Parts: sequence; structure tokens; C-alpha cells
Amino acid sequence: MTHPDSPLGRTLAAITGADADARAAAEAHQLAMLKPPGSLGELETLGCRLAAIAGTCPPPVPAPALVTVFAGDHGVQTHGPSPWPQEVTAQMAAGVAGGGAAVSVLARHAGADVAVYDVGMVTALPEDAGVHDRRIAAGTADMTVGPALTPAQCTAAIEVGLTVAADAVARGHRCLVPGEVGIGNTTAAAALVSVFTGLPPAESTGAGAGAAGERLARKKALVARAIDVNGATAADPLAALAAVGGLEHAAIVGVLLGAAAARVPVVLDGVNVLSAALVAAALAPAASDFWIAGHEGAEPGCAAALAALGLRPVLRLGLRLGEGSGAVTALPVVAASATLMAEMATFASAGIAPGA
Repeated sequence: MTHPDSPLGRTLAAITGADADARAAAEAHQLAMLKPPGSLGELETLGCRLAAIAGTCPPPVPAPALVTVFAGDHGVQTHGPSPWPQEVTAQMAAGVAGGGAAVSVLARHAGADVAVYDVGMVTALPEDAGVHDRRIAAGTADMTVGPALTPAQCTAAIEVGLTVAADAVARGHRCLVPGEVGIGNTTAAAALVSVFTGLPPAESTGAGAGAAGERLARKKALVARAIDVNGATAADPLAALAAVGGLEHAAIVGVLLGAAAARVPVVLDGVNVLSAALVAAALAPAASDFWIAGHEGAEPGCAAALAALGLRPVLRLGLRLGEGSGAVTALPVVAASATLMAEMATFASAGIAPGA
């Protein structure tokens, strides 16, 4: 049970649903805009969602955005579910921080900032690598023989995410995009998706960073074993997260909840982020009002997670990179939906009678 005076307890208490009056005003405004009703399709839906999040119509453009990339390693990788060695996690984190990773390039294109946080890599990076040290442990334990995280580690990682979200909002960021890097993390994500959606591990587990053939079959078996060994259940979200999740998943849970408490939109992408969203929604169902699915992703757990969350993706590009790459690609579209509401003429301002 979460103590009400803890950072997580206070955050959960602060989360209320999106503003229904602002949504209604946005829907009325869409009908008044100089266009046939519904002709802007999902851009209209996005604009109304942003209005409900902000509590005002028209909504402010959700910018500047911050991409928060959390890095962590996983004990289950001792069984080889990923063909890549764990050292790659640190290399990926450094690449994102250095500006050469896909999410870094896409963020520059979208005008978003990027920050990388080490919450649990096996390989610690030097201070000049540009990665913020929020290290809680040198990777997780092997989830196939017991919980991946202790309750204290799980809580500490969530609190990292809460702090990151609060600091970002205090610095003026008006949209957050969580991302991750971590060899083995799609194995943990598949386990979380199965626990929170009921999708069998054989169906929730995908190739990740390249598992195929016997390796993929082993990965599916590892996911099933981890859930069974730990008795992970959606009835106890924090215990399930500690049992089969990762430090980066827990930190993302913190970002998702912290942003909802601050009434700031979050754009989601990828099976790791979506699996964390399932946990966060179980803790605070109203938090999902503040999330936008930027991109569905190719991993099989993505569609199941989005369905469970009741979210429709802005983009379906078949990406399976993670890092927040799909979400940041969707940022210009999300921003456009708010800009249209603020700048587009209405029938009244144009002196035209609707339907004339």
C-alpha cells in the first residue's frame, strides 16, 4: 500500500480527470471553425483532448517538449532473450545524449529537448557522457527466479520519474515524451503487458532488438516463467511492477503520473512505455486522460496495451526502436492540432453562415 504522505501517495491524490467543460467548449469550437464538420479528422479529436488536458479552449500548443530517456539493464538477460550484450545499453544511452541516436535527430527536427537518465545500467558512464546519474542499482535481478526489483528499488525509481516530471514542468516544458534504452527490456515489457491485459506471453512477446527462432521461443518461455514464479497480478500493480518490470519502466511510471498530476500532456510510443502506462493507469485510472498515443509500434504488446488504455495512435509507422522515437515523430502533428484551434478562422469571423 502506498503511504498517502509519500511522494507517490501525494501524486496519486493530486490526479483528477481532464476538464469535461473544456472538452465540450473545444467540440463546439470545432463546429464553429471554417471547415465542414469533422473534416480535420483526428486533428479535431487531438485538439479537443488537448483542451480537456489544459482546461481551456483553445488549448495552448504543447511546447516546448522534453524527451526523457531512461536507461537500465535486466537480470533476465543472463538467459539471452536479446542477441545484444548488456554493454550496448550504455553505448545507446551515450549515443542519445551525444545527439547521434534516432530519437536525438527526431527531437531536433521536432524542436524538442532530450535528457537521458541512468536509473540502472550495469555499466556506469563518466560524468562527461551527458547522462544524468540517477542510478538505483546495477541492473535488476533475474525475474525468472524472483522479483526483478525490491519494493524499495521500485519506489525509488518511480520517485526519480516523479522528480524528472516535476522539474521539467518547473523549467517550462509543456509536453513530456518518455523513452528508454536497455538490453532485455522488451522481455520485461512483455511480462507487464501480459499481467495487465491478460494477453498470453506467447502473444505479448515480440522480437525486440532481434530475437528470432529458438531465441524468440526462449524469450516467450522466460516471460511466462517470470509471471508464474512471482505470481504477478494486476490486482497489486506495484508488486507486479517490482516482480517483472525494470528500473526504467518504474521511472516512466513516475513520469506518467507526475505529468498527469501537473496536467501536462504526455505522448507515448513503444511497448516499454506502453507497458509502464498500464501500471500507471492501474494506480490512477484518471491519469490516462493526459496521455496521447503518438505511435503504435510493431511489437505485439503495443496493440493490446493501447486497447486496454483506450488510446488510438496518431501514427502507425511500424517502428520498433523505442527511445521515444515514434512519439517524438508525432509531436508536430499533436502541436498542429492545437495551432489550428488557435489560428484558424471561424464562420463568424469570416462573415460566413455555416452550411452556406
